[in-house]
Amino acid sequence: MDTVIPERRKAPRPRADALRNRERIVTAAREMFVEHGPDVPLDEIARRAGVGNATVYRNFPDRDSLVREVVCSILDRSAHAAERALAECEDPFAAVERIAHAAVDERISALCPMMSQAFDRSHPDLEAARMRYEGLIEQVLDRAKAAGQVREDIGVGDVMLAVAQLSRPPAGTACVGVDPFVRRHLQLFLDGLRAPARSTLPGTAVTMEDLRRSSAVR
Repeated sequence: MDTVIPERRKAPRPRADALRNRERIVTAAREMFVEHGPDVPLDEIARRAGVGNATVYRNFPDRDSLVREVVCSILDRSAHAAERALAECEDPFAAVERIAHAAVDERISALCPMMSQAFDRSHPDLEAARMRYEGLIEQVLDRAKAAGQVREDIGVGDVMLAVAQLSRPPAGTACVGVDPFVRRHLQLFLDGLRAPARSTLPGTAVTMEDLRRSSAVR
């Protein structure tokens, strides 16, 4: 049975120019958080976005609101990639590979330090974006398991933890330079997901709730 995936709450749509400015700010912030970490000065983000400081603060009154929006943006973009994989990949395992590579492209590991910040991790927008993405990953894995292509002892948390670790080092530590190694080792991990399993994994399939309880991924 497919997971019911909540949608993020929709605010009234702003004017086109205001929307473009907001998108430029979020894009610039996402890039700079990956490059330098979540403490990059907001005026530097404004400069890269090509807007004034006042425009940044008009859209995001504090750093927490901007960081939250960047996290939601990364989750939303990753969810779009998962939706496309479900719709376009006839081979279920190809969809698994596609969402894993898309997560690496989005620098999912950069979420870890950002989500350890003090902002409200139970904010409705963040919760909806997270649940939507996790639900889509679950659908992709369930389809591949039903086709006999993914081992049964794998959970959503196993995939997310591995992808987050493989896309390290985290933001601000020259992560771009390790791209060739990331993709090589990601493929090794993906090959390890295939059924039939070559070994018995210790423990049980990891869920996202397991990870949240252990604070491994926040």
